[in-house]
Amino acid sequence: MDDSSNQTTASPSREQILAASAGWVAVLLNVIPGLGAGYLYQRRWKAYWITSVLATAWFAAGAALGQNADPAAEAQNQLVGLIGLVLLAAITAAEAGLSVKRVRRNQG
Repeated sequence: MDDSSNQTTASPSREQILAASAGWVAVLLNVIPGLGAGYLYQRRWKAYWITSVLATAWFAAGAALGQNADPAAEAQNQLVGLIGLVLLAAITAAEAGLSVKRVRRNQG
Protein backbone atom coordinates (compact mmCIF):
# COMPACT_ATOMS: atom_id res chain seq x y z
CA MET A 1 0.00 0.00 0.00
CA ASP A 2 1.29 3.45 -0.89
CA ASP A 3 1.64 5.81 2.10
CA SER A 4 1.62 8.87 -0.14
CA SER A 5 -2.13 8.52 -0.65
CA ASN A 6 -2.65 9.28 3.07
CA GLN A 7 -1.00 12.69 2.85
CA THR A 8 -3.28 15.66 3.14
CA THR A 9 -3.21 18.58 0.77
CA ALA A 10 -4.03 21.14 3.45
CA SER A 11 -2.35 24.46 2.94
CA PRO A 12 0.04 25.69 5.63
CA SER A 13 -1.40 27.77 8.45
CA ARG A 14 -0.74 31.46 8.88
CA GLU A 15 1.64 30.71 11.75
CA GLN A 16 3.54 28.12 9.72
CA ILE A 17 4.04 30.59 6.87
CA LEU A 18 5.17 33.29 9.27
CA ALA A 19 7.56 30.95 11.09
CA ALA A 20 9.05 29.77 7.81
CA SER A 21 9.73 33.30 6.62
CA ALA A 22 13.12 34.85 7.16
CA GLY A 23 12.62 37.64 9.68
CA TRP A 24 15.47 39.73 8.28
CA VAL A 25 13.92 39.67 4.80
CA ALA A 26 10.59 40.96 6.13
CA VAL A 27 12.38 43.68 8.10
CA LEU A 28 14.47 44.72 5.10
CA LEU A 29 11.45 44.78 2.78
CA ASN A 30 9.53 46.98 5.21
CA VAL A 31 12.45 49.43 5.42
CA ILE A 32 13.95 49.65 1.93
CA PRO A 33 10.91 49.87 -0.33
CA GLY A 34 8.83 50.52 2.78
CA LEU A 35 5.08 50.71 3.04
CA GLY A 36 4.55 47.11 4.10
CA ALA A 37 6.34 45.14 1.39
CA GLY A 38 7.64 42.80 4.10
CA TYR A 39 4.06 41.97 5.00
CA LEU A 40 3.48 40.79 1.43
CA TYR A 41 6.49 38.49 1.83
CA GLN A 42 5.00 37.14 5.06
CA ARG A 43 1.54 36.87 3.48
CA ARG A 44 0.06 39.09 6.18
CA TRP A 45 -2.61 40.86 4.18
CA LYS A 46 -4.36 42.65 7.05
CA ALA A 47 -1.09 44.23 8.26
CA TYR A 48 -0.23 45.20 4.68
CA TRP A 49 -3.57 46.92 4.08
CA ILE A 50 -3.42 48.74 7.42
CA THR A 51 0.06 50.02 6.52
CA SER A 52 -1.13 51.04 3.04
CA VAL A 53 -4.10 52.95 4.46
CA LEU A 54 -1.87 54.74 6.99
CA ALA A 55 0.66 55.71 4.31
CA THR A 56 -2.08 56.91 1.96
CA ALA A 57 -3.67 58.95 4.74
CA TRP A 58 -0.25 60.45 5.53
CA PHE A 59 0.22 61.42 1.86
CA ALA A 60 -3.30 62.86 1.66
CA ALA A 61 -2.83 64.87 4.87
CA GLY A 62 0.46 66.23 3.54
CA ALA A 63 -1.12 67.20 0.25
CA ALA A 64 -4.08 68.88 1.97
CA LEU A 65 -1.91 70.79 4.42
CA GLY A 66 0.58 71.73 1.72
CA GLN A 67 -1.92 73.51 -0.52
CA ASN A 68 -1.13 77.20 -0.94
CA ALA A 69 1.81 76.94 1.46
CA ASP A 70 4.69 79.36 1.13
CA PRO A 71 8.04 77.89 0.02
CA ALA A 72 9.57 77.91 3.53
CA ALA A 73 6.61 76.03 4.98
CA GLU A 74 6.63 73.62 2.02
CA ALA A 75 10.19 72.53 2.79
CA GLN A 76 9.22 71.90 6.41
CA ASN A 77 6.09 69.99 5.34
CA GLN A 78 8.18 67.75 3.09
CA LEU A 79 10.58 67.02 5.94
CA VAL A 80 7.71 66.16 8.28
CA GLY A 81 6.22 63.92 5.57
CA LEU A 82 9.50 62.09 5.06
CA ILE A 83 10.03 61.64 8.80
CA GLY A 84 6.52 60.22 9.10
CA LEU A 85 7.09 57.67 6.35
CA VAL A 86 10.48 56.66 7.78
CA LEU A 87 8.84 56.24 11.19
CA LEU A 88 6.09 54.10 9.65
CA ALA A 89 8.71 51.95 7.90
CA ALA A 90 10.69 51.53 11.13
CA ILE A 91 7.62 50.54 13.15
CA THR A 92 6.40 48.03 10.56
CA ALA A 93 9.91 46.59 10.19
CA ALA A 94 10.23 46.05 13.94
CA GLU A 95 6.75 44.55 14.13
CA ALA A 96 7.44 42.15 11.24
CA GLY A 97 10.65 40.91 12.85
CA LEU A 98 9.09 40.55 16.29
CA SER A 99 6.14 38.63 14.85
CA VAL A 100 8.47 36.02 13.35
CA LYS A 101 10.28 35.66 16.68
CA ARG A 102 7.02 35.34 18.61
CA VAL A 103 5.60 32.65 16.31
CA ARG A 104 8.83 30.66 16.33
CA ARG A 105 9.01 30.83 20.13
CA ASN A 106 5.39 29.66 20.46
CA GLN A 107 5.94 26.74 18.08
CA GLY A 108 8.59 25.33 20.32
